[in-house]
Amino acid sequence: MLASLMLLAVMSIRAQEENGFRSINVKTDFTENGFSWFNKAELLAAGNSEKHNAMTIGWGGIGTLWGRTALTVYVAEKRYTKQFLDKSQYFTVMAFGPDANRIMRYMGTQSGRDGDKATALGLHTAFTENGTPYYTEAVLVIECKTMYAAPFDPQYFKSEVPQNQYRNFPAGVHTMYIGEVVNAWTR
Repeated sequence: MLASLMLLAVMSIRAQEENGFRSINVKTDFTENGFSWFNKAELLAAGNSEKHNAMTIGWGGIGTLWGRTALTVYVAEKRYTKQFLDKSQYFTVMAFGPDANRIMRYMGTQSGRDGDKATALGLHTAFTENGTPYYTEAVLVIECKTMYAAPFDPQYFKSEVPQNQYRNFPAGVHTMYIGEVVNAWTR
């Protein structure tokens, strides 16, 4: 059993390397400013090889929780990707290079309910050893294992900031997903 798991891990590393990535340690090799990284917009993907979806995200956090390196993302109730997050144990967050604006704009304005957004953009889907989708055109892929997920509860909003956010927000209240960073790759 252990030998099989080790072989699977080596095969996964090779698969990421074949797509031009190298493994990194986010604690020592992630050089982005955690306060501004999500402001640039990233892609969030979840699902499996049979069915998956990705969406643009602009909210998130990076840090530690429960002794683990953690990444937090927020997804509104009516977003198509939410159903994949709720069914999957893992998700990926990706950053892109020079073509990022075009990718983020399309992924943020089109719904996966209406068609395959990745194919429409010419992106190529690959999967981690855990079966988590990512796009080979990304310059950074962070894979997380969900540790916690819960929707915001409006009764606990303590300021006008969240109250104003949801006053006329048709997509519904966001769910917070906290994932332990289990893998990360960069070009």
